[in-house]
Amino acid sequence: MNQSISHSPSVTVHTCASGPQGGFTSTLFVLVEPSHPGNVGAAARALKTMGFSRLVLVAPRLAHVQTDPEAIAMASGAEDVLASARIVPTIADALAGVTWSVALTARMREYGPPQLAPREAASEARRHAQGGDIAFVFGNERTGLSNEHVERCSALAHIPANPAYSSLNLAQAIQVLAYELRIAYLAPESAPAAAAPAGAELASSRAPNDDIERMYVHLENALIALEFLDPANPKKLMSRLRRLFARSGLEREEVNIVRGIAKHILLKARAGDRSSSS
Repeated sequence: MNQSISHSPSVTVHTCASGPQGGFTSTLFVLVEPSHPGNVGAAARALKTMGFSRLVLVAPRLAHVQTDPEAIAMASGAEDVLASARIVPTIADALAGVTWSVALTARMREYGPPQLAPREAASEARRHAQGGDIAFVFGNERTGLSNEHVERCSALAHIPANPAYSSLNLAQAIQVLAYELRIAYLAPESAPAAAAPAGAELASSRAPNDDIERMYVHLENALIALEFLDPANPKKLMSRLRRLFARSGLEREEVNIVRGIAKHILLKARAGDRSSSS
């Protein structure tokens, strides 16, 4: 994504008479290490025009970006969204408690979570937003998201721009996704109302991101103890396992099962070490 920002005349956005629904309050937009205060302000404006307000900034280059004159100018009426943005030091902090997340990237990854088109991601978001907080994660204007950032997310999305000139400003990319989400969230229910609680129950059973990350640490330690994983030469094993589990959509009980297996592997390995040394 390029770094340019420009002032443009206001455009009227027609709102839906039905007003915001649940997804508007449970959807977070996460900006990882944003460099330019103007882009942060423009992002706040993009969110507010589509009915969203939850902006999270991970280690922004300017610590006080919310009060930066350029950011305030580019927010252009969305100063409330800018002022209420939450600033955190790491992506782990940004995704704490989130049950489903999408990484926005301009390039495909060899390893990573399942890939969705923006409209498909918005449709999935509507379902997952019924059960708790979800997040859309955007990278730095110059370097985008690292592989580590992408692997922490449940899915990956790519905006299919003109291949001859695919450069999108950060706020423009946010605007595209926020629009798709708005259309999805305000669409009428396609299933009978009686089926809605089941969907909500399914979404709410998903494990939060921080629980899943602890599971990966536990599992990695167990695989090292088994000598199945060589930490000096891991060969993308954990990246492949992350991709496998991301496709399954881990539920809380499933995370507990995997951690229980890892716990017993470590206990057996330690018992074996003690017996061999005695």
